[in-house]
Amino acid sequence: MPGEPTPPTGEQPLIPERLLDVPSQRLYYLSLGLLLQAIKVFDLLQNIFASDTTTYYGRKWLIVDFAYIATLSRLRIPRLKYSRAVVLLQILSIWFLDGMLFGGISLNLGLMGSSEVSSVPSGIPNRPDLPSTPEPFRLSDIFAPLTFGLFSFDTNSKDARLLGQHTVRMSPISTAHFNPQSHTFCLPPVSPAHVLVPILVNNTIPTNVRYSFIPLGSGRVEYLELGAKELKAIEQARVEGLQVVRNKDVGGYDEYDDEDDEETDASTRLQKTQSLVHLRFSKPGTIRLDRVLDSSNVAARLVHPVEVTVVPCPTAQYVDDTVQDVRCAGETSGVDLTIDIRGVPPLSLQWSKDVNGRKEYLLVEGIEDSSHSHTAQEVARARIPQKLKVPLSLSLDVLGKHTYNLESVIDGMGNVVHLNEEHRDAKMTRSLSVLRRPSVSFKACGPGNPTSLLIGSEAPVALTVSNADPMDGPWDIDVRFEPASGDGKRMKPWEKKLQTQENENDVVLKASVPGEYVVTGIRGKYCDGDVLAPETCKVVEKATPTAEIEWKRIHECSGDTGVSASLVMHGTPPFQVYYRTQRDAEPPRELFKTFSSSRGELTLQPDHSGHYYYTFVQLSDAYYKKVALDGPSIDQIVHPLAAADFVGGRGKRVVSSCEGVTVGIEVDLKGTPPWNLELQVVGPRKTDTLEITDIKTSPTRILVPIPSVIDKEGGTFDVELVSVVDSYGCKRSISVPGVSVNVRRVKPTVKFYTKHGQRDITILEDDGADLPLRLTGDGPWKVKYRHLDNPDQLFTAVLKSPNDYIHVIQKGVYEILEVTDSQCPGSVIENESTYTVDWVPRPSARLDPATVSTFEPFNRSHILPPICKGQDAHVDLELTGRPPFQIMYNIARNDEAGGTIVLDQPTFSSIQPHTRFQLHTSIVGRKYYEVKQIGDSAYPLAKHKNAVIPRSDRLLFEQEVMARPSAKFKNDNRILFCLNDALTSREAISNDGGVIHLDGTPPFQLALSIRNLAASQVYKETVEVHDKTWILDLPSYYFTSIGPHQITIESVQDSSHCEQKELHPLRRSIWVDVAESAAITPVDKRVDFCVGDVAQFQLEGTPPWSIGYRINGKSYTQEAKKSPFSLMHQQAGEFTVTSVSQQQKLCKATVTDLQFSVHPLPAAQVGHGKRIFQDIHEGDQAEIVFTLIGEPPFTFTYQRAEPIPKKGGKPGKVLETHTVSGVTTREYSIFSALEGTWTVTSISDRYCRYPTQSDGVVEKTRH
Repeated sequence: MPGEPTPPTGEQPLIPERLLDVPSQRLYYLSLGLLLQAIKVFDLLQNIFASDTTTYYGRKWLIVDFAYIATLSRLRIPRLKYSRAVVLLQILSIWFLDGMLFGGISLNLGLMGSSEVSSVPSGIPNRPDLPSTPEPFRLSDIFAPLTFGLFSFDTNSKDARLLGQHTVRMSPISTAHFNPQSHTFCLPPVSPAHVLVPILVNNTIPTNVRYSFIPLGSGRVEYLELGAKELKAIEQARVEGLQVVRNKDVGGYDEYDDEDDEETDASTRLQKTQSLVHLRFSKPGTIRLDRVLDSSNVAARLVHPVEVTVVPCPTAQYVDDTVQDVRCAGETSGVDLTIDIRGVPPLSLQWSKDVNGRKEYLLVEGIEDSSHSHTAQEVARARIPQKLKVPLSLSLDVLGKHTYNLESVIDGMGNVVHLNEEHRDAKMTRSLSVLRRPSVSFKACGPGNPTSLLIGSEAPVALTVSNADPMDGPWDIDVRFEPASGDGKRMKPWEKKLQTQENENDVVLKASVPGEYVVTGIRGKYCDGDVLAPETCKVVEKATPTAEIEWKRIHECSGDTGVSASLVMHGTPPFQVYYRTQRDAEPPRELFKTFSSSRGELTLQPDHSGHYYYTFVQLSDAYYKKVALDGPSIDQIVHPLAAADFVGGRGKRVVSSCEGVTVGIEVDLKGTPPWNLELQVVGPRKTDTLEITDIKTSPTRILVPIPSVIDKEGGTFDVELVSVVDSYGCKRSISVPGVSVNVRRVKPTVKFYTKHGQRDITILEDDGADLPLRLTGDGPWKVKYRHLDNPDQLFTAVLKSPNDYIHVIQKGVYEILEVTDSQCPGSVIENESTYTVDWVPRPSARLDPATVSTFEPFNRSHILPPICKGQDAHVDLELTGRPPFQIMYNIARNDEAGGTIVLDQPTFSSIQPHTRFQLHTSIVGRKYYEVKQIGDSAYPLAKHKNAVIPRSDRLLFEQEVMARPSAKFKNDNRILFCLNDALTSREAISNDGGVIHLDGTPPFQLALSIRNLAASQVYKETVEVHDKTWILDLPSYYFTSIGPHQITIESVQDSSHCEQKELHPLRRSIWVDVAESAAITPVDKRVDFCVGDVAQFQLEGTPPWSIGYRINGKSYTQEAKKSPFSLMHQQAGEFTVTSVSQQQKLCKATVTDLQFSVHPLPAAQVGHGKRIFQDIHEGDQAEIVFTLIGEPPFTFTYQRAEPIPKKGGKPGKVLETHTVSGVTTREYSIFSALEGTWTVTSISDRYCRYPTQSDGVVEKTRH
């Protein structure tokens, strides 16, 4: 909204803040405004596709927007309060927007008085190629569109001069059909209840209905009449009832709802001339339709039959008797149900039987009183309802749920009532459940499979209920207990009742004493059950496990080496025997061993000598865990047997020896020290025995002498263990894998390979170098080396070939430090342990010292002298490297933000170290040249794209390129001057035709020449210009003759003293036209014209012309580009031409003798301009009145066409056309008894005709 809120101090909102705070008021009201605008957008879209609703939407939103803004000002919401002027401006602005959106206002963006295409009245030939006079201005033209049809002032819209039509129709015969679909009607047993009986009427609208009513079972006749008001009230109540029913059925809609609506609502199948009215009845009886009248009291013809009978609706329900709803399987008795039925006999009942989801429908027909007779008198009384009772016998031979539903009932009149189709109640449904009998048995216990009972605990005995219905639970189970034989004194027999848990079929009995448990019976909530096998369960008590143990000592040559125990165990296998061992004063250890049978052996032989104590502590079997075992114990002093093996055994080991006469071998000994060890040394030719005595520690290192033959030349020999003797003198032979000894007497070496004594290499920067090596020994080798520039960092290389190499990248000196082959460390050969790596230097460039430049230390740039645009220039460069060279450089210029913009990044090549660098002078401004990359044969740019010269090392030079001066006319538009005018800056050259653009550095020296073609004279003058734009201004030169003149730019010079560039050939000169005054004369000498006529004028002078004219005292101007000039008249009144000028309204001439009259077009109306619909009967006549507007006498043409409907439609076929002449009055009438629509097609008065003829000539009426 426009404006700022200016709330007066102390003025409170209309809604107090205690009810609603101010921010919430603003939020709610602005949200309402946003919602209204969203609805407006929706209406706008509807208006686009339904143009006939334009005025409705416009009027609607004028009122809504006004109410919204006015209400906002009355609410006085802070920050949304505005002054009255602002509120008025808001209303006008939103009304203007509504007018633009909904067609009330349109914008004409053309210039007033100069539009060449104007709207013309309908019936006037539209000539968009001709200029026209302005339409007459009326105040109603502004307000009429804003009213959106509330007030109509339009006289130029379509058919505005031929308005109205008169339609005469013949009234057809009307009929009334009582109950057209022959439906049956009944009153439901609810209060209040009523039925609606339809009457189908054709070609009439009933306003009075009379009928007779005979109550059911009575002979009294009642006569009733309903007027238009009562019929309308019944119809409105019916529509509201249908709407309520549809709203209730929204949630239950299915694909058949539409078909049901079509079957029940006959109005969907009516023809255009048909309609329905309804009569409402709330009591049963017989209705007879007597009469139906319309608004003219004309009776409609009644269609037989005219009688309908309404009876009470039939009903059916179960009698409220007591029936047990749960039955057990096997019961032989059935179920008897009684149904109470009421209605007009004979009755039919449909019921259904649903057993476990399988549904079956059954029908009982002919239900009536057995004493009923069919005499004539009884037939007349047959419509009286009766109350009957019907028995229904059912058999229950299938398990599951049985449901019996009453579906529908049909009476003798044909009324069908569906009994509680959606929500069934107890009176329409009976449900019974047939349950299976339960059965019970023991689970996982029975004869031959007793339940074990541990001493001091309880054994679970499970019973399971099978083949039972969940509805019958929980179940009661009877159990009897008989103690085991011989245990009757400790436990007496008993009987107990167990009950299952909710939703559980199993029950567990906790047995604490042995004996026999028997199931004697089971009963559910409804049914007794059966006992299935196994029905008995025997509980047996299990004894604890025991063991018989016998110890045996194990003795060998050195003494006791261990013990063995023989065990005989009693209980249920598997058994676990837990025993404890203790050596000397060490903590005891708990161990166990598992036996799968009743007998077992346990052998204990420790590896270390000492005093051992063994005892058995616990025994477990399948039922008892860790039963205390009071078994025998034993202690002994153990001396284990001696043994020996090489350290890291389990396979033959290989040991290498690089120097010395002996080799050390590790041996692991077991037993009691000290030991004596016997070994064999197996050489290539003989075997030597070696005995080592008094070995006190284990493991121990034994030095084995190398055989002399192998010690000299090297080779391989084996070492084997033969026997070992401990401190007790027990000797044991040893059979373990031996050790193979590999003896080498040549050490590995390493050195750098040299050729001609040189150990250096030169490589390209960042390329790798392979330094060759020479190695001796057995590979693989491990070589350590370093870079002398960083001696603390060591590198390791693993080499596999004796002629391998080391790969390096950095330049400098590399030194080998040590070498090791697969067996022995080696040595580095002196004076051949270093290698030198060098790089090939990169190319560079610098300016030739002879180049004239100024060095700027700030940016390290060489500033070259300035130069003019297009002038050839270069600099010399000195290059170092290996030719040929490639130079990549950047070319940049200054930008508007103070930085630089790269224009190009070219590359040029040179084969000489001294080369010439061409400068770019084609673009004006400061140029920067920066050498970014240099390549030569060693470092070509194609392979070293990323090797960019650092910015601090780049060669940079710059130069200022100055522009050459130039001058040209802005365009080549011709300039108009009048005779004897001076060549000065004025309106004649305001169209940029005399503007000169200059390029360069001011001030400029501009040389001009003016050539007069008629007099063959040339005038020259030089002017000084201080700006880059100059308008022709030579006050010393006058145009002394008419005709064309040419102004030419001869030369231009600026302050840079650069040579001027070539002048533009098409913009170097401009033409000036010098003319005399213009003139205008009419082509036709007529003095009377009509609106829509075209007047032609002959123009003299140079185009374009500007014609001034006056209509009814108001002046206008019209432009013309060619002669003759045509003007269409759209405004009646006195037309006068006042002036004419040429070439931008120059050389203006006054006109005093050119004027004529323009007459308005005539108009005609039928029925005073309205749409009249008149219905007549045969023999009557209708009067059609024509209203004529204009100057008499009149001539008009009217026609009669086929009638059109009231709600619009296409015009019908034309039946006849007539023309009437010489009418001197302004009203004319005709009478007709024919059917049709009368309209006027044309009219002529004294001066004009409407619509005009296609050639534009006005047909004048001759008198």
